[in-house]
Amino acid sequence: MRTGAEYRDALRDGRKVWVVGEGEIDDVTTHPATRAMVDEYAAWYDRLSDPACADVLLTPPDADGGRTPWGAVVPRSPNDLAAMGRAFSTSLFPSAGNITHTPTYGNLIALGIQNAVEQRNVSPEQIAAATDYRAMIAGTGRFLTFAAGTATIGSRMREDPTQRAALRVVRESDAGLVVSGKIAMLTSPAYADDVYLGSLVGVPRGDHFASFIVGVNQPGVWVVCRRISARHPNRFMAPMSNRYDELDGQLWLNNVLVPWDRVFLMDPTPEAMATWLFWHQLYCWLSKTEFTLGLGLACAHAMGLTQHDPTIEFILDLIVASQTVRTCLTAAELDPDRSPQGYCIPGRKHIAVGSISMQKARQRVTEILRILPGSSLVVAPSDADVVRSELAAEFEDAFGGGGYTAVQRAALLSLAWDHVASGLDGRESAFELHANGGLQAWRARLRRDFDRYNELANAVLGAIDIDMPEVDVSNIRAAPFSPRRQVTPPTR
Repeated sequence: MRTGAEYRDALRDGRKVWVVGEGEIDDVTTHPATRAMVDEYAAWYDRLSDPACADVLLTPPDADGGRTPWGAVVPRSPNDLAAMGRAFSTSLFPSAGNITHTPTYGNLIALGIQNAVEQRNVSPEQIAAATDYRAMIAGTGRFLTFAAGTATIGSRMREDPTQRAALRVVRESDAGLVVSGKIAMLTSPAYADDVYLGSLVGVPRGDHFASFIVGVNQPGVWVVCRRISARHPNRFMAPMSNRYDELDGQLWLNNVLVPWDRVFLMDPTPEAMATWLFWHQLYCWLSKTEFTLGLGLACAHAMGLTQHDPTIEFILDLIVASQTVRTCLTAAELDPDRSPQGYCIPGRKHIAVGSISMQKARQRVTEILRILPGSSLVVAPSDADVVRSELAAEFEDAFGGGGYTAVQRAALLSLAWDHVASGLDGRESAFELHANGGLQAWRARLRRDFDRYNELANAVLGAIDIDMPEVDVSNIRAAPFSPRRQVTPPTR
């Protein structure tokens, strides 16, 4: 398995990275805008070799004593899904779900590509390439991230509708396709080895749509990341913002060669290959909610509110939100869908319900933690404040007591602030509002994936003592997804 040191070394590969407000980043492993996130990813890799984590993150030993990260497994049973889910939950909770695109996510992308290519069955060569690539990702730990492939706003504003796609093919050769263009958004591109560009890039190939895997360090590739999350430089005051900034960005390609074994022909949208990604994302949302619940409980104790009825009601609301999502995840793993090849896919209707519930609850969950600790959340001091000789005793008098020193209570309040009232939280909130098409898309997925319309409608007719016509409401399920937002260039 890849180590953290090996991952760090792999990032020094000549990649071209630009961070808005910072300029070009010569070395993402050392630059202040990116160094801490590299450290967290390196720690993620090292946990796979930590004996204390082995029984949760790794499969049981095989006949030769070998163990595999659960995230690299091709699930074929509900037990596989449940074990993978436990590994996800354990890995994601410490960052409160802020590290969403881990190397495990890359393994699931590769699995989704393999599954979709097998379903599409364009050619044996396509299936072999996808199978080999997934095996390589699982075996080496190479970090793959995902972009649906949407175009930037500038491209979508072009007057000629035929020129509004994200990518265009410059030329074709025996080696592969040479492409140029710009991809609107993806997560963690500065830290990944490869990027999967989904079929929304708008490159048709016969009756199919092309998708691509591009190396971040390839000639002609620029990674352009958003500004860093605003944060206080003192890690005591911003313990999460200083560690978990994945830096969403764009990918700009100028005459980039994509070899044929990295070109995969898909459906017009990435839906077919994203099944396991939706599952992993829901675990990220669960981690955010359970971390919030944990902070709510800790703050209730630190603020002397464990017998305060309104506070207890807030805690119960957080429990309901977290348990609803966890229940949906458990149902998805115990009641899976299956591919013709025997892969176990987390039950889509359960994932849809969990995702809809989480998107509805997300703002309320963070609002509760902003309310629960009271005004002390706003005025909590830093570690430097509470040790200054001229005011140390006053800060201790103002924030200490009840079994907590001033610095202990301030540390907890700073963690809560950074979790729900910082630039990091603002970024996560804005991003998740659009995740996978937003609430509207999730409702459409549930409408498609719920499969008991006719069964339930006809079952209730048995309570009527006369013959009734058979009910067929399958057209509800068959209704197409709403189209993506259309951008129209303004008239001059």
